[in-house]
Amino acid sequence: MATGGGWAPARSVERHGAPRGGGGTRSKSVAPCPRRPSPSPARSRPAPDNGGSADSCRVRVAIRLRPKNSEDLAYGSDFDSCVELQPESKRLKLKKNNWICESYKFDEVFSENASQKRVYEVVAKPVVESVLEGYNGTVMAYGQTGTGKTYTVGRLGKDDPSERGIMVRALEHILSSMSFETDRVAISYLQLYLESVQDLLDPEKTNIPIVEDAKTGEISLPGASIVEIKDLEHVFHLLQIGEANRHAANTKMNTESSRSHAILIIHLQRSSRIKEENSSLSNDTHDIFPDDLPLVLKSKLLIVDLAGSERIDKSGSEGHMIEEAKFINLSLTSLGKCINALAENSPHIPTRDSKLTRILRDSFGGTARTSLVVTIGPSSRHYSETSSTIMFGQRAMKVVNTIKLKEEVDYETLYKKVEREVDQLTSEMERQQKLMKNEKMQLDKKLKESEGSFHDLRMTSNIRIENLEKEKCQLESAVKTLMRDLEEERGQNNLLSEQIAELEKLVNENKQQQLENLSRMKIFTDTTKEHEKEMEELLRQLQEERRCSSSLKDRMSVLQQELCDAQSSTQLQESMAHELEKKLTKVTEEFTSQEVIYEELKSTQEKVQQEMLHRQGLEDQILRLKWSTSDICAEESKTSYGMVRSGSGLGNAAFVSKSGKIREALSGQRGTISKIFEEVGLPNVLALLKSEDLDVQIHAVKVVANLAAEDINQERIVEEGGLDALLSLLETSENTTIHRVTAGAVANLAMNGSNQGVIMNKGGARLLANVASKTEDPQTLRLVAGAIANLCGNEKLHLMLKRDGGIKALLGMVRSGHAEVIAQIARGIANFAKCESRVISQGHRKGRSLLIEDGVLTWMVANSTRFSHSTTRHIELAFCHLAQNEDNTCDIIASGGIKELLRISRESPRDDARNLAKMALDSNPAFLREVQ
Repeated sequence: MATGGGWAPARSVERHGAPRGGGGTRSKSVAPCPRRPSPSPARSRPAPDNGGSADSCRVRVAIRLRPKNSEDLAYGSDFDSCVELQPESKRLKLKKNNWICESYKFDEVFSENASQKRVYEVVAKPVVESVLEGYNGTVMAYGQTGTGKTYTVGRLGKDDPSERGIMVRALEHILSSMSFETDRVAISYLQLYLESVQDLLDPEKTNIPIVEDAKTGEISLPGASIVEIKDLEHVFHLLQIGEANRHAANTKMNTESSRSHAILIIHLQRSSRIKEENSSLSNDTHDIFPDDLPLVLKSKLLIVDLAGSERIDKSGSEGHMIEEAKFINLSLTSLGKCINALAENSPHIPTRDSKLTRILRDSFGGTARTSLVVTIGPSSRHYSETSSTIMFGQRAMKVVNTIKLKEEVDYETLYKKVEREVDQLTSEMERQQKLMKNEKMQLDKKLKESEGSFHDLRMTSNIRIENLEKEKCQLESAVKTLMRDLEEERGQNNLLSEQIAELEKLVNENKQQQLENLSRMKIFTDTTKEHEKEMEELLRQLQEERRCSSSLKDRMSVLQQELCDAQSSTQLQESMAHELEKKLTKVTEEFTSQEVIYEELKSTQEKVQQEMLHRQGLEDQILRLKWSTSDICAEESKTSYGMVRSGSGLGNAAFVSKSGKIREALSGQRGTISKIFEEVGLPNVLALLKSEDLDVQIHAVKVVANLAAEDINQERIVEEGGLDALLSLLETSENTTIHRVTAGAVANLAMNGSNQGVIMNKGGARLLANVASKTEDPQTLRLVAGAIANLCGNEKLHLMLKRDGGIKALLGMVRSGHAEVIAQIARGIANFAKCESRVISQGHRKGRSLLIEDGVLTWMVANSTRFSHSTTRHIELAFCHLAQNEDNTCDIIASGGIKELLRISRESPRDDARNLAKMALDSNPAFLREVQ
């Protein structure tokens, strides 16, 4: 619906509400019509009283405490709650420590158990009712990222009405209070992203201008879509479109962090008839013009979901997300300055510092009735952010608005009504005249006919009376006959009733016997099915145990080969492994012939797995000691080159944190690398990558890798040909150390979105997949998996990544069994699935997931609960995103994924994973049928 269509005013009337108290009045003035005089106002109407309090027109501020999430609970007693609520006195205590505590008073205090309905009725309902009376209103949510602003304001709750936020409840309230015959309601849904106003209902409309009326000072957004709504289903559809187009990202503090300010503008137009009295008008004037003038109330409601303020060090924002955070914090800072200036009655209000403050100009210090809900978290880890949010709310309570009622005389409706009444009266008068003439002619004709027929009726009536007397006698005799027949039929009916009762008794006895037989058959059938299921489960467990036994044998042989190269300290574990292997072989042979000893085999396998984990930990520690010793020795022997390796992910971080000597060496290496970069220069460092000396080549790659860990150096490395040199080393070198360090450097460069396309175009994914297929070194595989996982986060590269074998190589690295390698694999799959789900939901691509074709789905279903919590979380998120695509339904059902979705929806510790699983199950009919 185009902007302004059907909303043009005929005559403007303003009513000013008193800023304090409920005893103020409002008056209206009507300008004279240029064609004919209109009656002048003769009375005033009081402004609506909001409870009669003396601060009814100041900004109302409520504070809402978010419940503790899994991260808050994970920190435990190290970070106790810094907030204490006193809802009965509407106060909040903020504890800095055990000795210092500050108390603040708000208009309302909501605990973590407060319902969405109560928040709406206290915060938004008074504003919505004021908007229905013709006043402008604003409801806004402010707070730190991850504290529940979008949940409070924008939650749709289509499946669970109790979860609905302020937007849906406000529109539901407005629709139920309006008459669609005379009233109209329309919405605009916008977002302020990177200081650009964008239309969420029509994403092609970007950078919408903000226009201020020079006369009235009203703010408008020409070009924004205004869609008229009629029912709640239409509202849900529009809000879902807006939410899908809104920018969001995954940060450390919030998996679905809003990266823009969302603004829902609700336009209302309601009819209002106010009787105008003027004794100077004559009776003739009253006959021509009606006493009631049709008036139109126009109002506007803004519901604002502000993006959360955040700190980069806590949110972990990188790349483009840093730019988003900068604009978010800049606009929130400008809003805070305006609030401070209004609270201090400053003569200058800096509303033009930001587009957000320009849009909200009427909300703070303007003519709108404003309510603000401030959201905070309980954890003392964010004490400074919580304190800043509370102070913002305290300052906002000092802002006073002067509300105004705007009415317009609807001359178009008045003219149409008068014209319609004149036409009706004219046609009615003509019709009455014609009817009177026709009636007169018909009455004359009827009079003549009645005179002639009266004589005939008189003659025939006598004959009819005689006939009726004869018929009466016949009917009396027929009634007597029927009564005799009725008595006979009653006797027959009594006999039949007795026979029917006997038959019913026999039928009931037969039914009871049949029911007993059916119940016995049902019990027998259920028992048979249960036995069949138990047999199938036992057979499946036997097959799994056999597969585990064979895999344990293979794994034991590999471990024996690796233990031959370990130090003498592992000899004791080797002998124990041989003994356990013999026991396992013996138990496996016996298991094929005797299934009675199943429990003994299971306990032996658990001991073998524990011993394998212990031995693997010892082997990893020995390898780390070897790598650390070789790195330190290489540094001492190659000081002339000054090329050392920093701890940016190419070594083992756990060992660095434990060894004080290596920590001192790494701190010295960082200084050495900076000095090399300044004195030698990047071109000379890159030239050493082509050195024929292997040690020089290795240390040169380490220096480049550490330089690539800094964003400021990545663009220069690519421009100077560093990426080409690194990819050439991956292709030509056969040295494991070169492969490991080079893969780490490429992984650092792949953190930058602009470098990801260059890496793919130069065949980087193909080279990384080739290295992964050739090496068995867990550290090399971890870095290769990390590089591919970074590339998976770019949805534009998915087809190229699959074509070059990146996905297949990523899944193939599972063979290492190393926890850190599998963690990187799970992260890559989660990045790929999330980006692919977003592209499919936006309509840019259709069809099955590219991951399913390479067997990723089967692996996730089989291994979702075998690894660490972080790895399991990535696998669960990837699985839930795959389930959002209806084209994957058949594959998920065939692989047994329904049970996994049910487990995630009930047992996952992450709220976002549980919500995604529930959404997939509820929205897919095929899943619902499988569950039932």
